[in-house]
Amino acid sequence: MWRDAIEDAIGKIRRNLEQHQGAFPHITNEKRYSWSENEDWIEGFHTGLTWLSYEYSRDAFFQVQAKQQIADFKRRLEEKACLEHHDIGFLYGLSALAGWIVEKDDSARDLALQAADHLLGRWREQGGYLQAWGPENDETNGGRIIIDCLLNLPLLYWASEVTGQPRYAEIAFKQAELSRRYLVRGDDSSYHTFYFNPETGVPLGGGTHQGYTDGSTWTRGQAWGIYGFALSYRYTKEPAFLRTSKRLLKYFLEHLPEDHIAYWDFNVPIEANTSRDSSASAITACGMLELIDLLPEDDADRSWIKQGLDQTMHSLVSKYATIGEEAEGLLKHGSYHVRGNNGLDDYMIWGDYYYLEALMRLERGIPGYWYERNTK
Repeated sequence: MWRDAIEDAIGKIRRNLEQHQGAFPHITNEKRYSWSENEDWIEGFHTGLTWLSYEYSRDAFFQVQAKQQIADFKRRLEEKACLEHHDIGFLYGLSALAGWIVEKDDSARDLALQAADHLLGRWREQGGYLQAWGPENDETNGGRIIIDCLLNLPLLYWASEVTGQPRYAEIAFKQAELSRRYLVRGDDSSYHTFYFNPETGVPLGGGTHQGYTDGSTWTRGQAWGIYGFALSYRYTKEPAFLRTSKRLLKYFLEHLPEDHIAYWDFNVPIEANTSRDSSASAITACGMLELIDLLPEDDADRSWIKQGLDQTMHSLVSKYATIGEEAEGLLKHGSYHVRGNNGLDDYMIWGDYYYLEALMRLERGIPGYWYERNTK
């Protein structure tokens, strides 16, 4: 089952690469991608898909394409083009760091370290956090953190391991701990973002950018937390991160509809046209695979996590994947920014990436590009 899904996905990825040479996918409401410049936060997922395709097939076509994309990421970092945000790990972890993991390419390693330095530049010493968006002292976002950032922290943890310089990991740990304390609520749901006083670090309150309301639980944010805290546990062995990942996952699974695939927010009223977010469930599948790999065989939580993984992946493959269809995307019924009327029911390139990452881990034991292989 997994192999057939992977091979169908790789065929689509190859066709996209052939038809849109040098371009990157962007989100639409038209059941297709819009192909253009490398200038958003999402392009790394396209390169990650290319690397996964190469690791599965060993077809040199994908290797060449991935290296060409890395060259464009190098240009982008040199120009500091549209990089005034926290999503540096999404961009450079799945491109440059992946190139190092797969091929031990020194130039890819160096680019990933330069990207880690850029992300480190978003640390606000006075407030004690990595700022999500905008320049320092930005009037709207100067004191804002975001749960998505947890998936960008592996780039910093990795940089410490490679360079022997502790500051990268120290900042990543502080950000993860701050996220655990303020983005995770007492009932195991989560805020999308949280505000602090930029000068003092005093907490001001939670809010959302893409969720239903400030106090609701945006499902993709919950998914970022599940996978992100598991990855922070892998690097730090801090038990609180593991517990938090499990708590967020239990909440996620307990609030799913009958087919086990999330709507876009856990608090939104469910009507006939309410958007799903298959990408949130794909991210969560990867988080469950990560937890299963980290937990000892006698851990009592393994059984319900495995059950959740099995239900999620079978539903994604049988009901949400574009297997056998003429499609640019791998997963249907994703959502991006529902309140902003952007990507309401369409392909999400990050959903495609996490879907294939989960399949590759199930079929080949290849865990993606968040850490060096054979580390636990």
